[in-house]
Amino acid sequence: MSTQLDNEACQQVVDKVFQVLIDGSKQGYIGENISQLAHSLQAAAQAQEAHADNETVLAALLHDIGQFATGAEHKQMLCDAETLSNPDGSSEGGKSGQKLSVGVSGHERIGAEYLRRLGFSEKIASLVEAHVAVKRYLTGKDSKYYEGLSNASKLSLKYQGGPFNQQQIEEFEKDPLYELKIKVRRWDDNAKIVGWDVPGLEAYRPMAIDHLMGQRQRTATAL
Repeated sequence: MSTQLDNEACQQVVDKVFQVLIDGSKQGYIGENISQLAHSLQAAAQAQEAHADNETVLAALLHDIGQFATGAEHKQMLCDAETLSNPDGSSEGGKSGQKLSVGVSGHERIGAEYLRRLGFSEKIASLVEAHVAVKRYLTGKDSKYYEGLSNASKLSLKYQGGPFNQQQIEEFEKDPLYELKIKVRRWDDNAKIVGWDVPGLEAYRPMAIDHLMGQRQRTATAL
């Protein structure tokens, strides 16, 4: 009975998380021509194609969950509308002086904490929490990386602390998950392709439920 109850509880958690992604996707993906949900699914698909472990695949899928699992107290990163444009050169349609959001400030930390509270592993939370730090690392390490960012990503970088300095770069490279965190960021960067047919959200349901069940079993064993 306990296993059945655990399974039902895990299904409810997955329902909740997936609904957050679906609802959040309705807000659009500033500066890109695909939805936020399509972006998340493309990142996860790349992780699977690279034969990443399930935790890494789930981290790629959920890396932007903090953009949507938010409350009124969380601040938006606002910029002038006229500074934003889509990859094809079209504008977001904002008027001069109008402010548009390029994301929730600290969304990586919000997302990581949200997933921890729901029972996801520390590895998943750490990979989610790192994707902005990796952006700062890569812009500090390679100027060409910055040039390849979208306008929205360049603008949000200003709010996120800017590129890492040399000391921060060296410190980040000591992280045991350093290489894996960079991979997640690369999948994030490349997950902006219009018309790419990838597996839908439900394809990841069994993986997510199995992960949460495993976490519950490990917690019970530890007790």
